[in-house]
Amino acid sequence: MALRSGEPYHQILVPVSAGRSAEEAAAIACRLAADRGATLTILTVIEVPAELPLEAQLPAEEDVARHVLAETRAVAELYGVDASTRVIRARSAADAILTCAVADGTQLVVLGAPRRRVTTRAPIFGRTVAAVLAHAPCRVLVAAR
Repeated sequence: MALRSGEPYHQILVPVSAGRSAEEAAAIACRLAADRGATLTILTVIEVPAELPLEAQLPAEEDVARHVLAETRAVAELYGVDASTRVIRARSAADAILTCAVADGTQLVVLGAPRRRVTTRAPIFGRTVAAVLAHAPCRVLVAAR
């Protein structure tokens, strides 16, 4: 689903977690959605370790997910943005983000990424951002903080 230059985004996905880089990504996604009249999906992924069933009780992670979604939705409301929230339990955050992007017909994914020190062999982004950049069915904007 490629967009031509200048074509508006109608569906934006912003995966969020606790942290400053996710807050920055959410603010950027809200501004873009408000400016373009787009619908925003706010996603948080609860990564379940392989040794546990996907349905395993993870109360601390579930509380953090609810809190982050509520905070991000409040920001979206300040921008007057129509936002929906989703929690996905998965083994891999990247796989969950990509699945959600395809299922929702997302045209732009806005990801937060902490800045890393660049050395000659170290990757610039973590595994989740790198995987989404490599496999996303749409454009990806990385908000590095």
